[in-house]
Amino acid sequence: MTEKLSLTELQLIIKDSLYLALPDMYWVTAEITEIKENSAGHCYLELVEKNSDEKNVRARVKAIIWSNRYRFLKSFFENITGESLNEGLKILVKVKVEYHEIYGLSLIITDIDPSYTIGEMAMKRQLIIKRLEEEGVFTMNKEVDFPVAPQRIAVISSKNAAGYSDFINHLTGNNSGYVFYTFLIETVMQGIETEQSIMKALDKIALNISLFDVVVIIRGGGSQSDLSWFDNYNIAYYVTQYPLPVITGIGHEKDTSVTDMVAFQSLKTPTAVADYLIDRMTEAENNIMELSTGITNISQNIIEKNRNLIDTFRMKLIPVARLMISDIKEDISGKIIEIINIGKESVVRAGLSPANQKSRLTSAVRSYSSIKESELKRNRYDLISLSSNTLKINNINIAGLQNTLEMLRPEKVLGRGYTITSYKGKILKSCDEIKTDEIINTQFQDGSISSKVV
Repeated sequence: MTEKLSLTELQLIIKDSLYLALPDMYWVTAEITEIKENSAGHCYLELVEKNSDEKNVRARVKAIIWSNRYRFLKSFFENITGESLNEGLKILVKVKVEYHEIYGLSLIITDIDPSYTIGEMAMKRQLIIKRLEEEGVFTMNKEVDFPVAPQRIAVISSKNAAGYSDFINHLTGNNSGYVFYTFLIETVMQGIETEQSIMKALDKIALNISLFDVVVIIRGGGSQSDLSWFDNYNIAYYVTQYPLPVITGIGHEKDTSVTDMVAFQSLKTPTAVADYLIDRMTEAENNIMELSTGITNISQNIIEKNRNLIDTFRMKLIPVARLMISDIKEDISGKIIEIINIGKESVVRAGLSPANQKSRLTSAVRSYSSIKESELKRNRYDLISLSSNTLKINNINIAGLQNTLEMLRPEKVLGRGYTITSYKGKILKSCDEIKTDEIINTQFQDGSISSKVV
């Protein structure tokens, strides 16, 4: 072909050829990767089709919704789906192919089918849930041990969010006077930066995990499209793997995101999260009071039991002492009679005068009586001393038991450096009771940690 064409003439040929080849309207599925609205009200989009890996782009084209049509389609789409037209959405639109000699190829959008986008969103959500369940991680954060007294709270939120202010005011103004320590990690809570921002915040908390008891993700209310940023596999997976309980209060009364589903506890609003933490503190206080009452009752029972035992021993010792004294008296009387008889026989044999015999006999009797009286006093003293020592020993034993009880109080034991290791609420007494990869909880005096068995 020797005919020469200007660039404009070639462009017009392309334009006419496309018009003749594609004169109709076409329903096209695509994903929005860029959307802008100019001052005149026109909406400019970039549409793509990706490979099955959702990474590589197979096709890309520019699209336009003229202002007079955009106002209607935008309102129509948002009312049906609860979503705004934004990046990442998959849409089904009715288009006409247009070619301009300066701006090139573009698609003019004249209609949109909201039901397609709703289906895509639901399918994406279900695929995320199914993937987490197949990986066996969906309920992992729900199985993390919750601290007895959740006072140290890492908060993931926007500093300017109304929900954050409501949470702090409700938490610090609780009627029970509980003290909570909060640390805010300011985070983007909507838009395309949400995923990376939340995961970075979780990583930051993990670097200082010993300083916190729980993690709270909160935001104020918003549109349905704001909530969709939490239907995200990477955020949800991060939450399932987190070693601390994660509590969400994203601020939607009707809808629950995938992040809510995998969290340890999902609540509708930030103030509901604050109420949950306050209730757990109340529960911990009640448990401590019950333990204190139980220890007091056990101590009183042991003291009363030993007091009764002492009284029993005392009652048994009194008749024994009386019997011993009676036996000694009888023995002395028998000896006196024996001495008298011996004395009489001796007087007769020796032919001594009655007066001398009586004097010697009286002296012997007095001497013997004195000895026996001394023995009686000594035995009586020994008996009193034995009774007193027995009572002192029992009092010492009771004091020792009381000291032992005090030392065995859970707070004292933990304070001496001991710990309590448990698995799913059951205290472990042997390493044979736990298996590899299971999560165990170790309770210290001032908190607890969770560990994975390797």
